[in-house]
Amino acid sequence: MQHSEEFLKLVDEAKTNIKEVSVSQTQERIKQGANLIDVREDNEWQAGHAKNAIHLGRGIIERDIVQKFPDKNAELILYCGGGFRSILSAVNLQKMGYSNVSSMAGGWREWKEAGAPTE
Repeated sequence: MQHSEEFLKLVDEAKTNIKEVSVSQTQERIKQGANLIDVREDNEWQAGHAKNAIHLGRGIIERDIVQKFPDKNAELILYCGGGFRSILSAVNLQKMGYSNVSSMAGGWREWKEAGAPTE
């Protein structure tokens, strides 16, 4: 997908405040208790997702995150299709007081290419 210059600028600015982790780092963090959250659209989720991920789409994550994860210190790793939407979602969660949020670089695309488990 071709992204607009404005969108890419917004993501680049957000990246300065968000830690990105690789697929392998994500898998290690999950073993240690991190929560993997898929912020893609419902139809993307239904087509396939990372095994044991939790679906909180970008359109609802800010509304529903506190009910799902009341502990604002919980480790949350967000992913989307390619790593852009998850960056933007992570920024909002930080603004809401979540202190341990990161974005998985490369998103679903990288997860699949790495041969990581899917459902």
